[in-house]
Order: sequence, then structure tokens, then C-alpha cells
Amino acid sequence: MWRHLASNALTFMIVALFVVAGVIAWGTQQYATAGPLTQGICLQVAPGSNMRRVSENLQEQGAVSSAAIFRMGADYADKSSELKAGSFLIPEAASMADIVDTVTRGGANTCGTEIVYRVGVRENEVQVRELDPTTGQYSEVTEFVPGEDEAPAAYTTVLQQGDTRLRLAVAEGTTSWQVAQALLAIDVLDGDLTDTPPEGSLAPDSYEFTAGTTRETIIARMTAAQEQILADAWAARVDGLPIETPEEALILASLIEKETAVPTERRQVASVFINRLERGMRLQTDPAVIYGVTQGQGILGRGLRRSELDTPTPWNTYTIPALPPTPIANPGKASIEAALDPDTTDYVFFVADGTGGHAFATNLDDHNRNVAAWRVIEAERAASDG
Repeated sequence: MWRHLASNALTFMIVALFVVAGVIAWGTQQYATAGPLTQGICLQVAPGSNMRRVSENLQEQGAVSSAAIFRMGADYADKSSELKAGSFLIPEAASMADIVDTVTRGGANTCGTEIVYRVGVRENEVQVRELDPTTGQYSEVTEFVPGEDEAPAAYTTVLQQGDTRLRLAVAEGTTSWQVAQALLAIDVLDGDLTDTPPEGSLAPDSYEFTAGTTRETIIARMTAAQEQILADAWAARVDGLPIETPEEALILASLIEKETAVPTERRQVASVFINRLERGMRLQTDPAVIYGVTQGQGILGRGLRRSELDTPTPWNTYTIPALPPTPIANPGKASIEAALDPDTTDYVFFVADGTGGHAFATNLDDHNRNVAAWRVIEAERAASDG
């Protein structure tokens, strides 16, 4: 009898183990496979929330088939304590594993409304945008130019929403003065700026922030980013360049940044400057002369005068024999890398070609022909505008 009972108990345990294993396998599959959402949703996670509330919310919205499995998966992945507050885009057919990763990572997949403070070379603007959870794309809602336009009601309304994402987008080639002035005009930032940051020291990029962040904090982040970019590029520089320090590389990169907006041209432009430096030729780059006139405080808004080309300043590369003493703008990563890894060419001249790019030349005769062709294009454009 005891043997019979023991045999039955052993059989029961084996069956139970198989059942448990099957349930675990089924639950694991449910956690990892595509979810039931037929279109994306924007999931709101309130501050102080927990994984139970989130899982129940997801089940109610049809994003997960089982709130319990969602929680157990999060526990097993040791992510239950890493839940972030905010608004998160949950795309169509997202698995429970994907959703757990999204709500514990935060940041990149935030959805809802976004305010972008754009700092440009010629103009600053504020964009209020809203993400469509069905497409994962932001659509522009409204925009205005701070200091010129009155802030629309939509801007004030969106700022009052707890899930609004705030982002600073700084264009390549902006000056430190332009960035500082733009930060001072952003009403959701706190604190003052004691000094304009050194020219070239700020990395043009996109920076997320929250209301109440200090302006000095933003500057510190931009400075640290630029220092890292420059250090990495300097470590990877090619041999034999007539550039002795990272600071000189930053100066050269700023000239490249201001001379071309065509990505494929950056290393060619860099080669021209490198070749000129190696041959002891003056760089003769107009953006540097302009910087000597404006000191980086806005744009010149007109062509250079002959007198300005002839008047010596520390940045007048028509009169000084080498690099100017400072950068003339904040160069982006691509221009910094181009300065330290230029194309190998014999070019020593370039001029605009009318397409947005430049015509390059190895000798003065070819360059003069390129300049003549550009003058014809300029004259035709002036005639059509008139």
C-alpha cells in the first residue's frame, strides 16, 4: 500500500513538474512574442506609479494579454524597480518584453507633445509638435520666432502639460554668442549666464531638458560633449598634419563648418586649408573676415566690403599668414573629423558653383575660370531678382 501511495505521489509530482514547466514555457512565449496591439498607443506613467498599475493599464488598453505575465516578466528581468515616469510610445504588435524595456529605459521613446527650441545661424524658432502614436512621427502643430512673434496660446497650454518633452536643437555653425542669447530667451530655463562661452566650445546637437534646468547646466553639457568629440577626433587624427594642438584643430573645423554645408565636401575643403597651411599660403576665407567684423554677434547680412578685406584684424585671413586665433563658430562633429582626416588632394582654391557646393582647383588659372563662371551665375540671379 505504501509503495502504491509513494508511486502515485511520484507520478503526481512528475506530472505537476511537467505542467509547471509547460506554464512557464507558455508564459515566456507570451512575454516575448508580438503583442495584440493593432495600432500604437501613448502610455502615460504617472510619477510614483508602479508596475502593477502600468500592467493593468496596458491590459485595459489591449496592449498586453495578461497583466500578471507582464509583471512576472518584469520581475524576472529585474526591471520592476526601474520604471520611469512619462509618456511612452507603444508601437503596434509590441511584445511585453519590448514594453518593459521602453518604460524602464525612458527618454528615446517618449511621446505626446514636444517643444523644440531651435537655435539657427540666421534665425531661432520654437516648434510645438505632437506625436501621432499610430505612425510614431511628430507632426508640426505651431511655430513662432521668439522675440519677434508673440507666443501662441498653444505654447502656453502645452507647457502646462506634465508629459511635455522639452528639447534644445542647436545648428552647426552657430556662434557661442548666438547660443547664449537663445538660452536667455527660453523662458522655462532658470539662472543667468555670467559669460559667453569660448567660441567653438559648444557641441551643436539636440539636448533634452526639463523646466527649471539652469542655463549654466545646458552650457556645461554642450561643453562636455564638444570636449569629448574633439578628444576622440584628435586621438584618431592622421599623421603629418600641420596642426599642432586640438585647439588648432577646432579653429580649422570652424572654418570648414562655415565654408560648406555639403557633407561630402567637408574633407575636400579641409584639404584646401591643409594644403595652404603646408605651402605657407594665406587661407583667405571670407567667414573668418566676417567674424572679425561681427565678433560672432549675429550675421553680417551683406557682402564684405573691399575695405573690410584690406583691414587687418586677428581673424582677417587675407592679411594674417596662418589660422585665426580662435574658432569662428561652433563646428559639428563631422567638420572636426574632417579637419583631422582631410582628403588627399592638390586643391588650393575653391569657389561657389551655383548648386550649393563648390568648384575646386589646383592652380590659379582654373580657379579664375571657376570664379568667372560664378560671377555669371551671380549676375543672372541678380537680374532675375530685379
